[in-house]
Amino acid sequence: MKHYLMAGIGGVLAGALVTTQIAGPLIAQEAESNASIYEQLELFGNVFERVRADYVEAPDEKKLIEAAINGMLTSLDPHSSFLSANDYEDMQTQTRGSFGGLGIEVSQEDGIVKVVSPIDDTPASEAGVQPGDFITHVDGESLMGLTLDEAVDKMRGPVGSEITVTILREGTPEPFDLTMTRDTIKLTVVKTRIEGHSVVLRVSTFNDETYDTLETELTKAVEEAGGIDKVTGFVLDLRNNPGGLLNQAISVSDAFLDAGEIVSTRGRKPEESERWNAEMGDLAQGKPMVVLINGGSASASEIVTGALQDHRRAIVVGEKSFGKGSVQTVMPVTSDSAIRLTTARYYTPSGRSIQALGINPDIIVAQPAPKPVDEENSDEPLSQSSFSRSEAELRGALNNDSISDEERKQIEDEAAEVEATAKLRDEDYQLAYAVDILKGLSAVNFTASDVISADTPAVTGEGSGTTEGEGAATE
Repeated sequence: MKHYLMAGIGGVLAGALVTTQIAGPLIAQEAESNASIYEQLELFGNVFERVRADYVEAPDEKKLIEAAINGMLTSLDPHSSFLSANDYEDMQTQTRGSFGGLGIEVSQEDGIVKVVSPIDDTPASEAGVQPGDFITHVDGESLMGLTLDEAVDKMRGPVGSEITVTILREGTPEPFDLTMTRDTIKLTVVKTRIEGHSVVLRVSTFNDETYDTLETELTKAVEEAGGIDKVTGFVLDLRNNPGGLLNQAISVSDAFLDAGEIVSTRGRKPEESERWNAEMGDLAQGKPMVVLINGGSASASEIVTGALQDHRRAIVVGEKSFGKGSVQTVMPVTSDSAIRLTTARYYTPSGRSIQALGINPDIIVAQPAPKPVDEENSDEPLSQSSFSRSEAELRGALNNDSISDEERKQIEDEAAEVEATAKLRDEDYQLAYAVDILKGLSAVNFTASDVISADTPAVTGEGSGTTEGEGAATE
C-alpha cells in the first residue's frame, strides 16, 4: 500500500516542478480538465440527490454509494471491485484457508457466472462441477442481470443446506441441474502421493500456508519414498488451481529454482516495475519435474508454470491455462472496507505476458471425458481366463535358473509398477502421462543441471509482498 502511495506522491511533485518552467497553455489545459471532472462529480451528486428524493421507495443511502463505487471499479476490468465490510472479511478468511460455501472459484463473462475452477474435496468438485461451466440459475432463479457479488450471495447459505445450480456446459446439448449441500470449505493447500518412484505434489491454491505446507509435505513424501536417491522426479499438479497470493507464487517458484528471474510486474508508471529473483536452493535437488495445468489453472498458478517453463526447469503437460496475467492490490479505504484494484501486469522470465493468452503446455494432453454411468461397465471382460501368449505359458517350457530370487523379485516389482501406472491412466490420464515422462527422464539420468542456464540470465531487483495475484470471487 505504501509503495503505490509514495509513487503517486512522487508524480505529483515532479509535475509541480515542470509547470513552473513552461508556458501557460498546459496550465489552462489542466484547469479545463479539472473543471470537467468537477462537473461530472456534480452530475453524480445531482443524480444521487434525485434518487434519494424521488425513488418509489426510500433507498439505503450507504448501499447506493457502495453500488456506485463498485460500478466504477467493475467498469475497468473483471477483477477490480469494491470490498464491503463483509466481502473484505471473507477475502481475508479465504487467504487464511477456511470459509463457508460450495468451493467454486468463479468469474463473470458477458454477464454470466463462469466457473474458473472447483476446489478439491468440496461439494462442487464432488458434484462434478468443471472449469468453464456456466452457472445460469440458483434454485431455479436466474442469475442474469446480477453482479458477480450478488450472484455469489445467492449461492451462499447455512452450512448443511441444499442448493441446486443449473449448469450450461460446452459439448452438452441442454442445461442440467446439480444439487449439492453447502459445507465449510477447509482448504487442503498441498496433498502428496507416491506414484511408482515419482512424488506428486498437488497444490490447490496459493494462500498464506502454501509454501510452508509444500516444503513440509515434500520432505515427508521424499522420506516415504526412501530418500531422494529413490525418487525419479516430481509432478507439480496445478490443475484447477485458481491462484491466490503473489508472494506465495514467488516462493513456490523459488523452491525449485537456484537462480534467475521468477516474475516481473509492470504498472502504469515505469518506477512501479518490480522483479523477483530466485535464490540458491532447490527442494527437488535437481530431480526432473513435470508441471500439470489445465483451463482452471490461473493467475499465481501461471506465474509458477511460466517461471519453471522459461527456465526449462520443468516440462509442462496438460491443456492451455486460463490466461489471467494481471495483479490486483487490495487497498483499505476505511477501517473495514477496501478496493481490489488491478495495478500491474506480470511477465514471465522471458518477458511474455500471458494475459488473455494463457500458457501453452510443452506437451498437450487432454483429459478424456468421463464415461456415462450406463457405459462404465461396457469394457468389462466376459471371461476372467487369460488368453495371452508367452514362452512362460507354454506347457513344458524351460525355467530360468540364471537369476537369483532377489533379481526375480526386482523384475516382478518393476512390472508391478508399470501395471500400476497403466491402471492410473483410467483414473487420471494426465497424471499417468506425467509419471511416464519422469520415468523416461530418469532412464537417461536427466537432472536440472543438464539444462543450460545461459538461456535465462539472472537479473537483480527487489519486490514487496503487498500485491495479490487473485482476481476471481470464491463461493
